[in-house]
Amino acid sequence: MPVNILMPALSPTMEKGNLAKWLKKEGDPVKTGDVIAEIETDKATMEYEAIEDGTLAKIVVPEGTNDVPVNQLIAVLAQEGEDVKAAAAAAVKAGPTAKAPSAMEAASKPAQPAAPPAAPARRDGGETARTNGRGLAAAAAPAAGRIFSSPLARRLAKEAGIEIGHIQGSGPHGRVVARDIGAAREGRGLRAPAAVPAGGPAPMIAPAMTDQQIRALYEDGSYEIVPHDGMRRTIAARLTASVQTIPHFYLTVDCDIGKLLQAREDINATAPKDKDGKPAYKLSVNDFVIKALALALQRIPDANVSWTEAGMLKHKHSDIGVAVAMPNGLITPIIRDAENKSLSVISNEMRELAGRARARKLKPQEYQGGTTAVSNLGMYGIKDFTAVINPPHATILAVGTGEERAVVRNGKIEAAHIMSVTMSCDHRAVDGALGAELIGAFKSLIENPVMMLV
Repeated sequence: MPVNILMPALSPTMEKGNLAKWLKKEGDPVKTGDVIAEIETDKATMEYEAIEDGTLAKIVVPEGTNDVPVNQLIAVLAQEGEDVKAAAAAAVKAGPTAKAPSAMEAASKPAQPAAPPAAPARRDGGETARTNGRGLAAAAAPAAGRIFSSPLARRLAKEAGIEIGHIQGSGPHGRVVARDIGAAREGRGLRAPAAVPAGGPAPMIAPAMTDQQIRALYEDGSYEIVPHDGMRRTIAARLTASVQTIPHFYLTVDCDIGKLLQAREDINATAPKDKDGKPAYKLSVNDFVIKALALALQRIPDANVSWTEAGMLKHKHSDIGVAVAMPNGLITPIIRDAENKSLSVISNEMRELAGRARARKLKPQEYQGGTTAVSNLGMYGIKDFTAVINPPHATILAVGTGEERAVVRNGKIEAAHIMSVTMSCDHRAVDGALGAELIGAFKSLIENPVMMLV
């Protein structure tokens, strides 16, 4: 049977993607592992691999098409020995909205009362993309309320005490499989809370203004409409969900970074240089911030957590996300195991990640997850601000500019380099006293950078 190639879900939050480029033409042979297309997500451009041999019979969605829904038919692959023209003709007749059920999904459905015989099940694009270092290809969840799951997944979920309906499936058409239960036990791959059902208590939230109401406030011709891209829509959805579902509280301290600035100057001055005179590294204040926060989380391990409905996740390592501005949005590449890395390694790794982030070349595992994050607006002269927590993190550190301020020491007024930082905490996971311990540990480290070097 022909294989339907569907738009894959390349990240847990992906709902639509842009078909940037086809790397195979109609009639081209396809081998397992061949990259057949490039898909643009809201964060990066990913390669789409085939795991079936055959011939690309028909391209249903042309390259350059934007906002293609996950699981929409984008092409058809004729298997070896099949009539390519017949497969192509069937694809034209079906159109891009075809979403044939997979054999696995059909097998998982409960028996129905007598009904006319169904057409044979056909394999779909959930089988034509594989999980690899270049992208995660997981099918979207079914639109209906029924949750498809394997018998093994249901048994494992029952043993773990996790409601199967709370788990995001990664199998064909959102089917929950055994690996999803393992992820759920670690707090990953959980569905967002369901909306309040009809007849239930209404949320006390004022209705948002419609587009028409907003435009009516301004004269025609006094503005232009710039359509939202996928990244802007994702940022809007995630941060709105964050402030609506996470009880934030904030802690601010002033840090004396005089010793840090001197240490930074000394370390950069002694950095080894290559034959062209380029230093092996050039530390920034933000590199010290990343390292200090990573070590602070190790000192206060109860704050290195993520909230899940099943239980608290206590992380063993400090994986620090760092907000990087890019056109039309931002992204947070992650420095993994930052507590074990030297300042020079953190600096070079951050520079490399930031460059690829701005070019939209990050892999999902390079920006998904993490245990906390840093948002630094000091380079813009911002004294202090509060940042919105990025789930599943329980904290985020907002860093302001370092500037000379008057301080009192031993009864005398002196000038000192002061940097204000504000920590946002998820009160479900981090209480006030615990948050104070964490930001206190950070302050101690950032004010005494020699403690980061031992």
